[in-house]
Amino acid sequence: MTALRPERESGASYGQEPYGASGAYEASGSFEASGTAGAFEEWGGDPAGQHGAYVPVGDEAYAVPVDGGYAAPVDEGYVAPVEVDEAYLPPIDEETVALRIPEPPSRGPTSPSAASMTSSATGTTPGGRAARRKAAKRRHGRHGGHGGPGSSRADSEVGEEAASGASRAPLSRVEARRRARARKASPGVVASRAIGEVFITTGVLMLLFVTYQLWWTNVRAHAQADKETSTLQDDWASGKRAPGEFEPGQGFAILHIPKLDVVVPIAEGVSNKKVLDKGMVGHYSEGKLKTAMPDAKTGNFALAGHRNTHGEPFRYINRLQKGDEVVVETQDKYYVYKMTSTLPVTSPSNTSVIGPVPPQSGFTKPGRYITLTTCTPEFTSKYRLIVWGKMVEERPRSKGKPDALVD
Repeated sequence: MTALRPERESGASYGQEPYGASGAYEASGSFEASGTAGAFEEWGGDPAGQHGAYVPVGDEAYAVPVDGGYAAPVDEGYVAPVEVDEAYLPPIDEETVALRIPEPPSRGPTSPSAASMTSSATGTTPGGRAARRKAAKRRHGRHGGHGGPGSSRADSEVGEEAASGASRAPLSRVEARRRARARKASPGVVASRAIGEVFITTGVLMLLFVTYQLWWTNVRAHAQADKETSTLQDDWASGKRAPGEFEPGQGFAILHIPKLDVVVPIAEGVSNKKVLDKGMVGHYSEGKLKTAMPDAKTGNFALAGHRNTHGEPFRYINRLQKGDEVVVETQDKYYVYKMTSTLPVTSPSNTSVIGPVPPQSGFTKPGRYITLTTCTPEFTSKYRLIVWGKMVEERPRSKGKPDALVD
């Protein structure tokens, strides 16, 4: 134990008279009077337990008093104990007062258990000064108190390091395979994902198709029909086109339905690709479905058009009522018809509806008729909707437009 030395070997002690005044050392025969001189001739202690024991320190010897006072140096084989008041003792510092035993040189890795045993046996903490300071703080708490085992910050850090070390431990081959199989999707999951992707793709394609059919086909057909109408009117004004036979797909007239605000070109034939899908109305003019032209003296001028998509010129012809006017405009004349009757539903194979005298139209003899045909119900082609009319006026273009177009 390293004892603190007095600031001076002679003179005044802490809070007492000077040594010279009391004659503690200078007075001869002081030890003989006290009867304790012979007790300190050898290393040992005071037999009466009054003064303490000799403790060698370096080249000098100190007497340690029993009552915890400061030790006085041994001078020429004799010493006098000095009693010091406890109020003047300096504060104890564990780092400077505690005995320190140097650690043996390291010969290899030391197990945590051995290190803990050494630390508990010697009362010291392995490591440098900083480590011992941290250990002292852990023992006495953050503010000087003693924390419990659960409140030790160092213990929690050690536990976290141990847990992280355990988590970073290499996996065995069996465990690695087991985890790889767990991460791998089962056949059922793969199949369900594939089916879901197929459904999503199909839904997206169907949505795009519906958008194309209901919107884009109308946009494109209206553009083509408007272009054909402008071309016809320009040709008629310039005299480039003469009345007569027309080729399939060739426009030759313009249909006006004032009540429905419909203005659409009429082309020869009822081909979807050449006529109907371009937004135009087709004239039945081929084979057994051939019908009369508007300028014929008698006959049935029959037309077909889409009710939905591709311009849908006949979408609302079911709203036409008896007496509503329909006008066919050609290069030379206007032909005005008035609606007479309607057949809401009939089979697509019922070709009699476009005959010279349709049996279900209410006509009883030959005349100059018009027939409009389209699909029904909407967005299907299962049945046909038929509307009939009778010509009431034939007006040359030189006389101007008929009243139905002027109003």
